[in-house]
Amino acid sequence: MGNSGSAVKVCTDHQGGINWLSLSPDGQRLLTGSEDGTARLWSTADSQCHGHFQGHESYITFCHLENEAAFTCSADHTIRKWDVVTGQCLAIYRGHTSIVNRILVAKDYLFSGSYDRTARCWSVDKEKQIQEFRGHRNCVLTLAHYSSRDVLEEEEEEEEEKVSRDLLVTGSTDCTVKVWWVSSGRCYQTLLGHTGAVLCLILDAPNRELFSGSTDYTIRTWNIVTGEQLKVFKEHQGSVICLELVNRHLYSGSADRTVKCWFVDTGERIQTYKAHKHSVSTLKYHAGILFTGSGDACARAFNSRSGVLQKIFRGHKFIINCIQIHNELLYTASHDGTLRIWDIRGICKRNKRRLKKERSVQGRSSQKGSLSRLFNNKVGCMIQQEDGEHEAVELM
Repeated sequence: MGNSGSAVKVCTDHQGGINWLSLSPDGQRLLTGSEDGTARLWSTADSQCHGHFQGHESYITFCHLENEAAFTCSADHTIRKWDVVTGQCLAIYRGHTSIVNRILVAKDYLFSGSYDRTARCWSVDKEKQIQEFRGHRNCVLTLAHYSSRDVLEEEEEEEEEKVSRDLLVTGSTDCTVKVWWVSSGRCYQTLLGHTGAVLCLILDAPNRELFSGSTDYTIRTWNIVTGEQLKVFKEHQGSVICLELVNRHLYSGSADRTVKCWFVDTGERIQTYKAHKHSVSTLKYHAGILFTGSGDACARAFNSRSGVLQKIFRGHKFIINCIQIHNELLYTASHDGTLRIWDIRGICKRNKRRLKKERSVQGRSSQKGSLSRLFNNKVGCMIQQEDGEHEAVELM
């Protein structure tokens, strides 16, 4: 049943819901952060738990994994750094006065955003706060980082900022996005336009663009140098919860139970992915397939171009909060406390064959009409079930 998409393993070690799942850059480990106040380290080679990080005094809201260190943030107002080999807590970053929602590691910096209305910058190695970013009127929910070298010409940079060149982007429930100079803590831009909380950010530094999703049902595109609002994507009928940018195509998951795909250059909505029975909480693009996780406790796989639903992954009991993909395995982390691992080799292989066929047909004749015709095949349904519990529905 390995190629069917059925769950090949269910990891039940956590005693509370899993709020986040992070994959190390080298792909060798996964980190889960849980409502039970602990984080666990998993090997992608054998899917076994190889580390149990204990010490937080409340639930873990978010986690981030590097090759040699793990980072967790918590409702106990702190951030912790852990050794991935020994499980030892290497550092505790204290200073926030409320729940820490999000962390981001970039270069030698650790950034954090909190319900205390601030973002902060810490030295990863010295357990020391470097900067505090104060100016939001409500919670800081999401973060992004870039270097001015990625977006600014030499003559565009302000003289006092030429040494550091690092900038932090923060999204808040005060409906604004702010861009800050890391070295001084000074606000470089405040991006105004949203009328609801900013829930997610995606940065495209080479094109000088920032994308923000909000509870006002819109996605907005900004020039991160000038602060100019470039486009507003308006077709969602619910909060925009998650974003993914791939090859100038922007995927947006929403509380309206859909994902939409937009062509960034024109603002055109080119596809809508339906079938979810609750909010779309997380999404990930992989090899021409769009994988989604939903509040209906299911993960789904769609052909990214045609929008055709290809698989439904059933087994979780509550919302899927995060997904990761590595070596054609799909990892889903849920508020039911489980990490489930699904074999997606079959669907990936079929999709590669389909893409190869499309390119071949397109090469022979570029005027035979829309490529979407290739996907209008007879739809079949096959249900495969393992142990009466983990079910994958495949739509061919």
